[in-house]
Amino acid sequence: MRSVAPPEATAPDPVDARLAARLAELRARHGWSLGELADRSGVSRSTLSRAERAEISPTAAVLNRLCHVYGRTLSQLLSEVEAEPAPVVRAADQPVWQDRASGFVRRSVSPPHAGLRGELVEGRLAPGADLAYDRPPVAGLEQHIWVLDGALEVTVQETAHRLESGDCLRMRVWGPTRFRSTGTARARYLLAVVRP
Repeated sequence: MRSVAPPEATAPDPVDARLAARLAELRARHGWSLGELADRSGVSRSTLSRAERAEISPTAAVLNRLCHVYGRTLSQLLSEVEAEPAPVVRAADQPVWQDRASGFVRRSVSPPHAGLRGELVEGRLAPGADLAYDRPPVAGLEQHIWVLDGALEVTVQETAHRLESGDCLRMRVWGPTRFRSTGTARARYLLAVVRP
């Protein structure tokens, strides 16, 4: 009697692997168990688990159900995983956005990647600039503010923190925040943002 060798395990297609990681990240971002997602989507728990481990390539019907639950189109989901983002973004290529009215300049330092939770941002506030936010873009956002130059006052939940060059503040943002440049020179700081 001949023995039959087990089929060799093959590595998943790179796009399927990125799709699997993105699906797992979306579920984690919502804080849902596989069972909760199965109840919401009508897709079996085992199919969801295998799709998140890249053991199967989900069908269009399964992806459509998941897109509905996550509030995005299939095109949006697929665009998030089509190509592996560049791991390096050169200083000259880092996007800079300026709010002239408030004296705020924001440089996106981190290479963009939809599947990652953290990013680095360089902020610059002109002397005397005052920037207030009525709420965070995502509730429970974790932020680390490291002042590189100048002086900065950061108000979180009615508590003001005065920061000088080299000081670092860590906070979770649930409500309004305010950033004020309190020195005679501009304030420059590094903001590390981590989504919950």
